[in-house]
Amino acid sequence: MQRWRGLEDIPQDWGRSIVTIGSYDGVHRGHQLIISHAVERARELGVPSVVVTFDPHPSEVVRPGSHPPLLAPHHRRAELMAELGVDALLILPFTTEFSKLSPAEFVVKVLVDKLHAKAVVEGPNFRFGHKAAGNVAFLAEQGKTYDFEVDVVDLYVTGEAGGGEPFSSTLTRRLVAEGDVEGAHEILGRPHRVEGVVVRGVQRGRELGFPTANVETLPHTAIPADGVYAGWLHAQGEAMPAAISVGTNPQFDGTERTVEAYAIDRVGLDLYGLHVAVDFLAFVRGMAKFDSIEGLLEAISDDVKRSRDLVASHDAGALPAGG
Repeated sequence: MQRWRGLEDIPQDWGRSIVTIGSYDGVHRGHQLIISHAVERARELGVPSVVVTFDPHPSEVVRPGSHPPLLAPHHRRAELMAELGVDALLILPFTTEFSKLSPAEFVVKVLVDKLHAKAVVEGPNFRFGHKAAGNVAFLAEQGKTYDFEVDVVDLYVTGEAGGGEPFSSTLTRRLVAEGDVEGAHEILGRPHRVEGVVVRGVQRGRELGFPTANVETLPHTAIPADGVYAGWLHAQGEAMPAAISVGTNPQFDGTERTVEAYAIDRVGLDLYGLHVAVDFLAFVRGMAKFDSIEGLLEAISDDVKRSRDLVASHDAGALPAGG
């Protein structure tokens, strides 16, 4: 998959293409429907498919300080889009100047002059241009002028997550914030992932016999509610079953919120300085302060056992794919 940052990165000889535009944070199952439709249309017509997205999130430019927690960084979204068969990803730097483009100017500048759109694929509530004034009806009108079609795909998948609410990035963020990682899994079609570099902490886990990878998460990351979770620690191309702790470490009166992953049954791991990923499979228990270190150690041992069993049952196919 080709990756472009800015309109100037698009090859001069780029021909007609099928385009879809959106933030696509998380690339959840609704997003997957739209992107897959674009890929299928592109293959039918023998032209490439292009996803257009933005950095930073438009809300941060339009309403500074309102940046939503992110379900996936751009490199992860790119991986997921490549798996869906996308041919090119265009990340547009979202600036104040760019935000002032009218819908008509956006169509000409991006879709017509640069990407030579043959068709544009969007969800029914797609909005674009200055003050989000453009919609799919306006886009279809522009298509008549500039020779492109508009396909509207219903992205509103529903399931048990969120009590039957339509799947969305907003709902997924809420479930993650509540610690409902199983619900987030159902919407995403995979476990929610947090990434970052392993940094040195106070090393209490090592002293207690459960050394953890202390993950310095990327800015604006959507981090699950405080608690203990079962999941995987991905490092150096390996997925290791893990017991994951999120919180301030109340046992030792901590104040800094951290994400720490203990790789179950692994000895002698040295991950300092490495970029790792943590996948959240299931909630194990809430964060608590115990009466003694012995009580804490007993709880950690139980956390590890439960996490080991949950990961093993998932790997064995005992849990449904949706979580």
